[in-house]
Amino acid sequence: MADSLDRRSHNGPSTDSSQTAAEVIGSQPENAKENDGSLHDERCLPSRSSASSNVNAPKEMPTTEEEHNPLELTPSQSEKMARKQVLAIMGALCLALFLAALDMTIISTALPTIAAQFRANETSYTWMASSYLLANAACLPLWGKISDIWGRKIVILIANVLFLVGSLVIALSNSLAQFLVGRALQGIGGGGIIILAQICVSDLFSARERPMYYAMFGATWAIAGSLGPVIGGALTQKVTWRWCFYINLPTGGVSLLILLLWMNIESPKTPLLAGLKAIDWLGTITIIGGTIMLLFGLEFGGITYPWDSATTLCLIIFGIVVLILFWFVERKIAKYPIMPTALFESWSNVFILGVNWSQAMNFIAGAYYLPIYFQTVLGVGPILSGVYVLPQVVGLSVVSIISAVVIRKTGHYLWIIRGATVVTALGYGLFIDLKPYPSWPRIIIYQLIAGIGIGPNFQAPLIAIQSAMKPSDVASATSTFGFMRQLSTSISLVFGGVVFQNVMKQSAPKIRAALGPELAPAFLGTIAGSNIENLHRLNDEQKRVVFTEYTHTLSRLWIFYTSVAVLGCLFSLGIKKTELSRQHEVTKTGLAEQERARRERLEEQKEKKRLKAERSNGGNGNGEETKPEV
Repeated sequence: MADSLDRRSHNGPSTDSSQTAAEVIGSQPENAKENDGSLHDERCLPSRSSASSNVNAPKEMPTTEEEHNPLELTPSQSEKMARKQVLAIMGALCLALFLAALDMTIISTALPTIAAQFRANETSYTWMASSYLLANAACLPLWGKISDIWGRKIVILIANVLFLVGSLVIALSNSLAQFLVGRALQGIGGGGIIILAQICVSDLFSARERPMYYAMFGATWAIAGSLGPVIGGALTQKVTWRWCFYINLPTGGVSLLILLLWMNIESPKTPLLAGLKAIDWLGTITIIGGTIMLLFGLEFGGITYPWDSATTLCLIIFGIVVLILFWFVERKIAKYPIMPTALFESWSNVFILGVNWSQAMNFIAGAYYLPIYFQTVLGVGPILSGVYVLPQVVGLSVVSIISAVVIRKTGHYLWIIRGATVVTALGYGLFIDLKPYPSWPRIIIYQLIAGIGIGPNFQAPLIAIQSAMKPSDVASATSTFGFMRQLSTSISLVFGGVVFQNVMKQSAPKIRAALGPELAPAFLGTIAGSNIENLHRLNDEQKRVVFTEYTHTLSRLWIFYTSVAVLGCLFSLGIKKTELSRQHEVTKTGLAEQERARRERLEEQKEKKRLKAERSNGGNGNGEETKPEV
């Protein structure tokens, strides 16, 4: 079947993708996934190269005969562009990514002022803090499949516009409802920017070249995460909190304009109606609904409602049930699934996602709890605490780029992933040794080590996942990878908060005895305890007690995250060793390509079933029983 498809793609004329897509959508019966009788319609097959004929075979270096075909050996689409154009596109993508990442943390220091202006209660405060992340995570898986249908350029432009519109709505908001709507729009657009930037790099560059550009994204993410509280605090104090969102408009506008004019990625002319029909709506509804319920339960638990309350338990349980239903939909029902189930058929891929989970858990823990240590134990303000995390940012950024260069030169990523997980475990294990007083050698060196471990695994696991997938599944796999990372980030803060609160309960009697009933409540939670103004009300002995107990509590927190890092080390042992190819396969988009990929998957499933039946029956493939030789 695969050989016949290749002969048709080489010898037959190319058809218009939009016309083919419409015919495909209109002619397929509802049970087309089960019925393969119509799998031989040549009109549905787009022209494609022989490089993609055997998608399951490992990629090999081209033969001497192939060396004469320049189309087969094009290392990347970027070689068709001038160097200035490539730099401009990457600069625009990094700028858009910086804004999307910045808005995750810029609100942290501005939120108390915003909440006071809108007179938000505790529940509203939680919504204000989490609405961006909830919308971001819930819609992440959908962006990759949408870009497969309509193309990368138009979709990333739409994501940018949504983000900028959301920023404008927030900046002009006069009520809490307007603010929340703006944050939700920002989150949806920001998620699209994050995922589409990674997908565009996979479309533009070969597997060997991508690590360099993903390293730029990793450094951009780390810098934005550390500068967010600093910029947010400075703008709130010096101007107004609204400028935390106004600044997105001119900078985001520049990025949008550059991408509009200079990013040349071929896009299909998919009709709107045909594209909408092709979207996996049942899968979309179940994953968005399940994710929102699960994250709501995790966000509300222990803060708005007790963990054992009916509200919290129902949200978490029903969220998990709906996500299980989503998996069933993707595996059995969806014609064009938004999450490729083939991603989970390889244990190596599952272990890669495990490393991704561990790295995301630890990265957000360092970005969130180190500033709490600086503010509560060292007594600095939110702005200066953002400066104090720079050693980790520097270590992360520098080593991320170095590892990218090594991957590009050697084509190997496995030992970098494994080494990074070990160094991460070492760095977070050293955080356990942080003291209840300023010990700058520890603060700087430990952060550098942790950053060195975290940095390479921003891009190396993503490269590993992409290299293991077919070109038609790369975008969806990238979206799934980002979704897992975002979900891990949210879960990390919840688990960390539970550990912190449980250990803090053990320290509560000592804090109450030293501070008294009036001051003690201000230091029995992560948010209140990080308030620098409360520390000024304490005498030296009271400060010593607070510093000691907070350091003890944080040390137990670092033990938890060290164990998470060790799990990442164990996961890395299950990843297969492969070599990245310098050859770049151009990824086709559009409904015709989606239909071709679907039919190819059906043929592979039929072949697997046939081989399995042969093995179970002891046959030789011709209906005859295989007899042992004498």
